[in-house]
Amino acid sequence: MNIQIDKIDWKTMENQLNLKGYATIDNFLNSEDCDQLRAMYNNKEIYRKTVVMERHRFGKGEYKYFDYPLPEPIVQIRTEVYPHLVKIANNWFRALGIPANFPETHSQLLEQCHSNNQRKPTALILKYGAGGFNTLHQDLYGDVYFPFQVALFLSDPEQEYSGGEFVMTKQLPRAQSSAMVLRPKKGDMLIFTTNFKPEKGSKGYYRARMKHGVSEVHQGERFTLGIIFHDALS
Repeated sequence: MNIQIDKIDWKTMENQLNLKGYATIDNFLNSEDCDQLRAMYNNKEIYRKTVVMERHRFGKGEYKYFDYPLPEPIVQIRTEVYPHLVKIANNWFRALGIPANFPETHSQLLEQCHSNNQRKPTALILKYGAGGFNTLHQDLYGDVYFPFQVALFLSDPEQEYSGGEFVMTKQLPRAQSSAMVLRPKKGDMLIFTTNFKPEKGSKGYYRARMKHGVSEVHQGERFTLGIIFHDALS
């Protein structure tokens, strides 16, 4: 699998994350790579947990958490994307006056997670059929969390499913929420905030709380790979 992190225009990504709270890298994976990742869905040996979303009122669909050791493409993305995002993360927290200093490497972040009893991997693969959707939520999993996460879109919205848009909402203090509706293509990578983004006001920066979800799939099947940099409570 040919994953080339260093070819991403990280300055443009930083500008988009600061402005919108998300950024899209078009054609990050080719179609064959997407199919290879999607084929892992039926390999029961590599997962630690399967969640049927209806049972928990999370929506309608199914997702599976990978177990350690993670598949190599997930390890590579977590390890190599993290250093490009950590500077942005620290700038966000400083702007908001939050006392946090994220370490330079992903392995150091995992050490912080494990010292907080967060030892379960959070990378997951999601499958939606007709009528499937995901309610608005945040992927935090514990007190130690990294403020960015990644979604890799493994299905073609033109040929393999319809509906199923990626939805984000932004909640500003004393204001109604605004919504952003995205329709990434197969092979696209989306980087987005896990919790909030800094928003500049007349008296400095404040938190704009953000959530994400998936609108109803009308037909077909939609697969997504979610890569979260922190681990979950054991």
